[in-house]
Amino acid sequence: MNILFCGDNHAEDGVLITTLSLLKNTTEELHIYILTMKTENKDKQYQPFSKKAADFIRSLLVKKNAHNTLELIDCTYLFVKEPPTANMGTRFTPYAMLRLFADQLPQIPNRVLYLDDDVIIRKDIRDFYHQDIENVELVGVLDYWGRFFFHNVHEHKMLDYLNSGVLLINMDEVKKTNLFAKVRHMMQVKRMFLPDQSAINKLATEKKIAPRRFNEQYHLRDDTVIQHFTTSFRFKPYFHTQTVKPWDVERVHSVLKLHEYDNILNEYLKLRDNLK
Repeated sequence: MNILFCGDNHAEDGVLITTLSLLKNTTEELHIYILTMKTENKDKQYQPFSKKAADFIRSLLVKKNAHNTLELIDCTYLFVKEPPTANMGTRFTPYAMLRLFADQLPQIPNRVLYLDDDVIIRKDIRDFYHQDIENVELVGVLDYWGRFFFHNVHEHKMLDYLNSGVLLINMDEVKKTNLFAKVRHMMQVKRMFLPDQSAINKLATEKKIAPRRFNEQYHLRDDTVIQHFTTSFRFKPYFHTQTVKPWDVERVHSVLKLHEYDNILNEYLKLRDNLK
């Protein structure tokens, strides 16, 4: 399985947790690609995903299977060449855009599963990963909240708004349609809400919708295969947003009342100091 992550040094804990969950739930070879860069804006200076963290996560992979690999790829030069100019002043993190340069990287294989760093794999993802993607650019799950606002009939077309945190990508098809190149250009010239996700949804013409269990964004269900710890809306005891990430183990327990992943999270707590 080819797995793609993107992020700065703040993604290291999440990538470690997701990798531990992959190792627990698959027997297939894992080939992980982490895209990173060094950049800054007027408010913040970002630090790249560290070589030390990448080396440590690679050691865990190889310990499980000598054929597993991890490659850390510096995309600074690509980002400088095509920055998301119109969206650099938004809440958008520029590291989310790095996956959009995957078509420019010869190391990235044709079939690759992109995962956000706040995802935990709960069951074997073999069926999802190996599904037929001929003539398909992307496979994803409807955004839990976006589906209420963007899943509409318009000009006799169904607009299916995917959550971009779990995407099975057919890189050959993406290159053929120039999807990522179009998305990069749109992010340069048009300011958007959730810019990378919005642009992908607007411009992708060959999308395939997967069942909710492959990107559960609200709460754990019996059939959940991949759980995504997104920011969500809660209505009790009052309307508010709620954000709990897997590496905040205490809040996973106290706020979400979730102990499903304790074996993975306990291992993470033992290992996390090795990242720094």
